[in-house]
Amino acid sequence: MRLRHTLAAALGAFALVITLPTSATAATGDFSYKFAGPDGHPRKVTFHNPPSPGCIPLAEVADPGSTEPAFAPHNNTDEWATVFTEPDCTGDSWTLRPHGKPATDRLKLRSVLLTGRH
Repeated sequence: MRLRHTLAAALGAFALVITLPTSATAATGDFSYKFAGPDGHPRKVTFHNPPSPGCIPLAEVADPGSTEPAFAPHNNTDEWATVFTEPDCTGDSWTLRPHGKPATDRLKLRSVLLTGRH
């Protein structure tokens, strides 16, 4: 009888451990975008294995008062990415599928949220 209770308790503890939320991890792959440099020529930034989940502000275009937004995002990670027109993952948004094709230059962004799900 005691063995049955011990086994039940062990199975219950194991079930509890596997249902605990995990800490933040990284998406696998690259997320890139372009922005206009100080000379006006396009430059490209790539995040390798970006943190997920979490909002990533794009430092080069974080100030709407002094910079144009970034453009042409490319989500080549294994997670869904939502790009936002404003810093801190606010404003209008657009969702990019994992390992998708590069978006056009018309898609503007100032921050991105990798979520792992849609």
